[in-house]
Amino acid sequence: MSRTKWRALAAVTLLLTGSGILAAASPAQGAAPVIPTLTNIRTGLNTGFDRVVLDLGSGPAPTVSYQLVDELTADPSGEIVWLTGEYFINVTATPAAAHDLDGNLTYTGPQKFRTRNLHNVMAVALTGDFEAHVSIGLGVRSRTAVNVFTLTAPNRVVIDVAH
Repeated sequence: MSRTKWRALAAVTLLLTGSGILAAASPAQGAAPVIPTLTNIRTGLNTGFDRVVLDLGSGPAPTVSYQLVDELTADPSGEIVWLTGEYFINVTATPAAAHDLDGNLTYTGPQKFRTRNLHNVMAVALTGDFEAHVSIGLGVRSRTAVNVFTLTAPNRVVIDVAH
């Protein structure tokens, strides 16, 4: 074989070997991101507002948003979620889940419950757990100010609804 052919063969061998090394390193780099999981829903009566707290596991603090809606719908089915209340608040946390990577529920509490000890919030429902979005619906007596925010160490989503 000529020198040119040996060099070409060596270059191809080096290229193929290098590709194998990169391919072998790729799965470790593609590890799934940690998504905080819902573990508990707590409620509390405070002076001037009702508080609903979503306790979450470790991971990045989720982004939260809320909407005042005419009715609550289940995510992803879109079916109406019947809940006690005159008005409704839909709260979404992303990324978050109510199950682990194996599909086991991390939130094992009630899917819906009444909140008889609160002044404005009448009921709470877990309305969605789909594609790293957890949705919570609140049934309330009156439309008032709502403040939704996150706290860390440990992760929590806090929903304050004025009386």
